[in-house]
Parts: sequence; structure tokens; C-alpha cells
Amino acid sequence: MRFDLPGGVVCLGETMAVLVPAEPGPVRAARTWTRTIGGAESNVAVHLARLGVRSRWVGAVGDDAFGGAVLDAVGGAGVDVTGVHVDPDRPTGLYVKEADAAGSPVRYYRHGSAASAMGPATLDRLNLDDVELLHVSGITAALSDSCLDLLRAVLRRPRPVPVSFDLNWRPALWRHRDPSVLRALADAADIVLAGSDEAQAVWGAGDPAELRALLPGPSTLVVKHGARGATVVEDGATTFQPGLRVEVVEPVGAGDAFAAGYLAAHLAGAPPARRLRAGHLQAAAALLTREDVGESLPSAVTVPLLDADSDTWAAAHLRRRR
Repeated sequence: MRFDLPGGVVCLGETMAVLVPAEPGPVRAARTWTRTIGGAESNVAVHLARLGVRSRWVGAVGDDAFGGAVLDAVGGAGVDVTGVHVDPDRPTGLYVKEADAAGSPVRYYRHGSAASAMGPATLDRLNLDDVELLHVSGITAALSDSCLDLLRAVLRRPRPVPVSFDLNWRPALWRHRDPSVLRALADAADIVLAGSDEAQAVWGAGDPAELRALLPGPSTLVVKHGARGATVVEDGATTFQPGLRVEVVEPVGAGDAFAAGYLAAHLAGAPPARRLRAGHLQAAAALLTREDVGESLPSAVTVPLLDADSDTWAAAHLRRRR
């Protein structure tokens, strides 16, 4: 599944080093760890690059080993990282997670990180020439007052390209901040992606019709219903596409993968149902791995399923390779 497009996508946000236990048993007893990297927006950028979409990640990292690892990993995946600021004074953010198919608890160490110092001046590094979309998420708004100001500037200024906004609700990041700002940010975007469960938690509305009434501004609203499927509300019409059956290894990162698949198909001019299928297929790749970004599924799997009849789609069951 590839979408070779003339334009590109810029993804703006924080990426951190990630530590995952490298041995079984309670996390507190783990002595060996696997170091990887993770960040919602750079995850989307990497998935887009694998789907044949030119992508650039803009953010900030510390001038440290973790920051270098982030740049190596994201840049090595084919993403343009020339817009990333290397901060000589602030560290790269870190989070630790316990990988589990039922959900992966995470603990963040990102207070005072290089990315939390981003602000409206970061707009000077976006460079939206030959770009078809700017992608952001609600995570950035939670990092600091200056990061919130950055998102407001992105969404309020006259802009040459559409902006997609993924709610990406992270309760731990909002303990000492006011999440009510997320509604205004989302309503100012052109495309909004949100899980029905997270929208219910933040706005008290998870049904697509209720969300459309709450967010009249975006031209496209994408509501994810977990394993059940996802819905697009656009141009007065509602389109639902059931999800795929997947052998879940670990769920973190699946939402970012879905966003990338959906947005790639959206930019390619695909109809709503096909966009949703592209999202589901890319999410499946993430669900089949413990990494935040898994390898894309082979085209021998994705191409037939994109245009399969409903019975064939419903019968598909994706499992990890043994």
C-alpha cells in the first residue's frame, strides 16, 4: 500500500527516547531494557514515509545521546529532520512503558524537555513550501504554555495548507493543566481525528453526531471506535468502516498508524470508506509489534484488502509472523 504524492506533510510535536523492559516479569525487577524512540507526530511522519508520502518532522531534542538517537531513528526512516532544533541546554524527553496487549502503562519524564520550550517562533522552521498538510496533536498543547501558544498560532493564523489535529488524549499530561482548550484547538482544524472513548472523556461526547455538533468547524471529522471500526463525518454524510480482526501484540502507536494511513489516502483523493480501510490496515501493522512504529504490512496483503468486498474484509484475520 503506497500513495506516491507530489506534495508532502509536515508533522509538528515532541519525540522522546523510550525504554521498554527487555525481559519478562514485573517491571520493577527488570534489569535489562530496550531503548527505542516514540512520539505521536514523528510516528505519523515515519508511517507516511513508508507509505510513499514525503514527510518532515519538526520538533526539538536535547544535545544529548537520546536526542541523537531520535534524529538517527526518525531521519533513518526517510523523514526530513532538518527542521528539528537541537537544544544545548534542555534534555530530550523520556518515557518508560510496560508492553502489554491489554494496554501499556507509561511514565513520562518530559518536564523541562527541549520540546516543551517550543513556542510560536517554531513556526519559522515549518517551511510549508510544496506541502499539502500540516499535522499536529493535542499532546503538544499539554507540554507547556509556550507549546499551547504554538498550537494556537498554527491553528489561528491564515494558513497556506490544511491542518489535521489528532486529539491524542493523554490524561497524565493534563493533571495540572486545563484540557478545555482542546475543543477550540480541534474546532479550528480542517481534519480532526479522535477516539470515541477519548472524546467522551474530554468532551463528554463520543458519538459522531454529537461530536459534529460540538465541533462544527472542521471539514472532516474522523471518529475511531477501537476494534469495532471508525467513522468519517464529511459534507453532511456519515461513513462507517468496520475494523480488521488483528492479533494484538501491543496497542501503543496504533492510533498514529491509523492517522497516517487515513491521511495518506485522504491526500490521494480516496473516498471515505477507502481512507478508513487504509487507516485500519496501517494500524494493524502497529498492533502486530511492540514497537511504536511497526513495519508496514506487505502489499500482497494491503492491496487486495483495500478494495475487497465487505465479506472478504470481515473474514480477514491478521496475525503476527511466528
